[in-house]
Amino acid sequence: MKQEVIPKVLVTKIGFDGHDRGSRVVAAGLRDAGMEVIYTPPWQEIAAVVKLATEEDVDVIGISSLATDHLIVPKLMAALRDAGLTDVAVIVGGIVPDEDEAMLLAAGVARVFHPGSSMSDIASYVRELTVAGRSRRIAA
Repeated sequence: MKQEVIPKVLVTKIGFDGHDRGSRVVAAGLRDAGMEVIYTPPWQEIAAVVKLATEEDVDVIGISSLATDHLIVPKLMAALRDAGLTDVAVIVGGIVPDEDEAMLLAAGVARVFHPGSSMSDIASYVRELTVAGRSRRIAA
């Protein structure tokens, strides 16, 4: 019998953006979809996010941005690589202009979810990322 994969997701906000309603909604939606969710309050430092991702052995990190804090996500991606967490996928949600989305994808972000994205789409994609990341861990 095939065992169901239960993703472990860290939902957080980095930088100075304190608008956390969207991240709370996504965290609750992922939890309702049967995932294990670690939620942090806003204003997290990159080093703290990397430390928590390591300690909690997360599959996916979801970053919420309603201001311009998504612009520091490339620094998070570099910090995750430096910590050896290349199998942890990062998704970003919120208000992200098209030109910034291209920059985030080039930095290694798996996907950007814009306002209006459905919870079922987000949850499905997190499950896909989890299966792919765990497969890479096993192969390594």
